[in-house]
Amino acid sequence: MSCRATRPFLAGMGRNALRQWALAAGEPAFRGGQVGDWIFRRGVVDPIGMTTLPAGLRERLRRDFHAPGSRVAEYVDAPDGTEKLLLTLHDGESIEMVLIPGEERLTFCLSTQVGCPVRCRFCASGRDGLVRNLETGEIIEEFLLGAARAGRRPDNLVFMGIGEGLLNFDRLVAALELLTSPEGFGMSPRRITVSTSGYVPGMLRFAELGREYNLAISLHAPDDEIRARLIPDGLRYPVAEIMAAADRYLECAGRMVTLEYTLLDGINDSPETARRLAVLAKRHHAKVNLIPYNATGSGFRRPPRSAIDMFERILADAGAHVTVRVERGAKGVAACGQLRSARCNMKKQESQSS
Repeated sequence: MSCRATRPFLAGMGRNALRQWALAAGEPAFRGGQVGDWIFRRGVVDPIGMTTLPAGLRERLRRDFHAPGSRVAEYVDAPDGTEKLLLTLHDGESIEMVLIPGEERLTFCLSTQVGCPVRCRFCASGRDGLVRNLETGEIIEEFLLGAARAGRRPDNLVFMGIGEGLLNFDRLVAALELLTSPEGFGMSPRRITVSTSGYVPGMLRFAELGREYNLAISLHAPDDEIRARLIPDGLRYPVAEIMAAADRYLECAGRMVTLEYTLLDGINDSPETARRLAVLAKRHHAKVNLIPYNATGSGFRRPPRSAIDMFERILADAGAHVTVRVERGAKGVAACGQLRSARCNMKKQESQSS
């Protein structure tokens, strides 16, 4: 059973907090700065590897923190180099992250929750609902485990893995601060994309940060009627409210939002639906990213190639900014959440047979 961590995660500590910890431990403040150098410059979280620190201090770090709390349990790769990592957390729960290489750039796709409360009907990530939020340090550990596996840090980060990040707002924002701070990992906010299912209160809070993060909205329909077939009532907001929040984000952060649109055969892929989506995107100065559905055993189907091409063409001819997501690793890695789902099913079967 999952539980909140009884100790903080070393990876989630900023430099000032580390200096304060060192002083409280009876050490000079610069020792905390040294720990920060190991984490932020060298990507080392396990105190055993912090060889410039006294042995006693390294042991104190291991007692006081999860350092680390996560580990890689399984790798699944695809012929194109895309690699999915199944991570086991301190309480035995699991999440996924993905390493996506490009011609010149490396992207990490990170999770923000164990499970997902939104439970989109076509998505494997939320099939069993929400277990818990990730701590800030667990989000940073994803980043560091991916960097260790890739042998370098990513050029881009997308928070499009398991979970609704804006429902874990404070911990996600704290992780973003560590990722972008000059005293942290120093990434540009413009290299980071946060995805949301259209959770309006979180979108408005995120806008008020005034930071140049990219915001992607998993819209999947241009109207409430179609959207109600895809997203359960609990956390589904009206399209008009979602787009008003997108306008606010453009105003505060100065960044166009992206409308993520998973194409589902016979559900949201008609010519008329494409025309309504084009109007919506142009009215709100948003980009559209079309995502051909990757089957998860939910009963939904991927449209034929001709329907995908037609949908894209209608948007483009109407003057909307549209792209079709380049599919990476579909055969070897599968859809988001499926690796974790398989692990959860295996654990259930073992529990029932014991």
